[in-house]
Amino acid sequence: MRAADLHTSDEARRRMSKRYATERRFQLVGLSAVLVAMGFLVLLLSTIINQAIPAFTYHYVTLPFDLSAENVDPDGTRDPAVIGRADFDTVARNGIRGTLDFVSGRSDRRLLSTLLSSGAGIDIRRQVLADMSLIGGTRDLTVQLDDYADLYLKGLVTDKVRQVMNAEAMLAGDESTVSITTPTPVFTDILGELKTELRSSASRLRGQAAARQRSVTAAETDLAAVDRRLPDAPDADRSRLEGEKVRLEELIAAQNAQIDQLTAQAVALEARADAADRAEPADDNLPSVLVSINGGVLRATNISPNAVEAEILVPLDNLDPATAGEWSVERLTVPQANRKLNDKAIAWIDYLDERDLVEQHMNVPFFTKGASREPEQAGIWGAVVGSFWTMVVTLILSFPLGVAAAIYLEEFAPKNRLTQIIEVNINNLAAVPSIVFGLLGLAVFLSVFGLPRSAPLVGGMVLALMTLPTIIIAARAALRAVPPSIREAALGMGASKLQCVMHHVLPLAMPGILTGTIIGMAQALGETAPLLMIGMVAFIVDIPSGPLSAATVLPVQIYMWADFPEPAFQQKTGAAIMVLLGFLILMNAIAVLLRKRFERRW
Repeated sequence: MRAADLHTSDEARRRMSKRYATERRFQLVGLSAVLVAMGFLVLLLSTIINQAIPAFTYHYVTLPFDLSAENVDPDGTRDPAVIGRADFDTVARNGIRGTLDFVSGRSDRRLLSTLLSSGAGIDIRRQVLADMSLIGGTRDLTVQLDDYADLYLKGLVTDKVRQVMNAEAMLAGDESTVSITTPTPVFTDILGELKTELRSSASRLRGQAAARQRSVTAAETDLAAVDRRLPDAPDADRSRLEGEKVRLEELIAAQNAQIDQLTAQAVALEARADAADRAEPADDNLPSVLVSINGGVLRATNISPNAVEAEILVPLDNLDPATAGEWSVERLTVPQANRKLNDKAIAWIDYLDERDLVEQHMNVPFFTKGASREPEQAGIWGAVVGSFWTMVVTLILSFPLGVAAAIYLEEFAPKNRLTQIIEVNINNLAAVPSIVFGLLGLAVFLSVFGLPRSAPLVGGMVLALMTLPTIIIAARAALRAVPPSIREAALGMGASKLQCVMHHVLPLAMPGILTGTIIGMAQALGETAPLLMIGMVAFIVDIPSGPLSAATVLPVQIYMWADFPEPAFQQKTGAAIMVLLGFLILMNAIAVLLRKRFERRW
């Protein structure tokens, strides 16, 4: 074969096509990996953002509060100390009760008071102390609603489906209950949805019964095995097997009783669901039906195709017939038994909202307050300040020590066995789990030196130990990347070794050193485990004033909020994560600016 045929023959072209196909597959695999990683990143960020957005706003209500002198300044001295001791919680309760004066009964009035934040009295006190001219009459002031009321107004408690009814409604009733009748069966669809929900509930009950039946079957198998072993069992095992037999028999009996109960409940629900035209009582386990008519709100207690019996939640203006299109029905998809806000509270919140007393504003307390057990009063400022002081201590300790150690090991240390051991240990420390540094801080800084628990000083010292290996390794790599010609030129011009390093090598390596430092600081900012070991998981309400004050940090605050059961803390958790990410982005932006500032070309 001629030499030219090695590249032009059919075999050569097949080899070339195969090579190109392999390259394309490799590129496709690489591109797919990048796209998958980006997809997961987008999914993560979108989930966090979607959860966090509701936390950045909050609903406030403006109500008339009685700030007469006898309530807040009985001595008439305008002394802040005296005014600060006034019972503003009672002022807050009386304010909302006066606005919804139709609410009566001790339990209902207590429920009405819970629609305001537990810190409403504190907000009123703060506004009065800031403006003493408010004292002396009834003033319209703005306070926070309760966290569940806020979640409801954001659509996070239950979905609402509103339907305008195109039929005339005839009303009859008294002060507590009203019946609505229509000439056409306009409630058929609503009744059908309730019947569908009954079938779903029956299906769930039958599923629970089937699960218990599987447990019974397994227990019966075990019982049969015990019965087979019992006649031939030695005396030492007989008492144990007899006890096991009794336990299995009791378990089977209890499970069968529960199965019978669940089956009976399912049969009853299915019977109600199959009676399509029969009136259905709207209990707490079914979606609620609220009727807005003649200026009032009713809660349906019994529904038939052309009639509804209902209790009054907001009084009606009158019992006159309502014309078609002037009344409506709202279905709350989440049953009353499955939510914190009952139908009365929802009707009262809507009453305030429809009168333009409720407004949604930026959630300023989230950015300005410290930790709190009440979601509407909890903020991240205390954690942000704690993170700031912790990062300051970490940077002050780790950066100069890390850079100095890197310069010595790379430029001055003799290359012997001792320095090799040091280098190996530094590399190993970079891979040590962070909680080990927390244990070291607990054992040394707290137990031996007696430093204060939960203090940013101790947290910064622990994180500095964790960050040092990263900074040393990155700084050594940056120093090693400086061309030898720079050193040779400086030394050739008569510079000492120290002058060569400090005036020429270090400035050129500074961008790489800053990159390693910012990586270490970002890692430290997101750490939780070592700080938990030194007590920074404590519930700290006050804003820390310095590195010796008790404090927590953003990752620990996120960890604590994620463990709270209140739904509002879920939104605050996502919002705090976004703030932490913003903190990291700011740190990286500063690093980029510093890199540009110190970057030199050669």
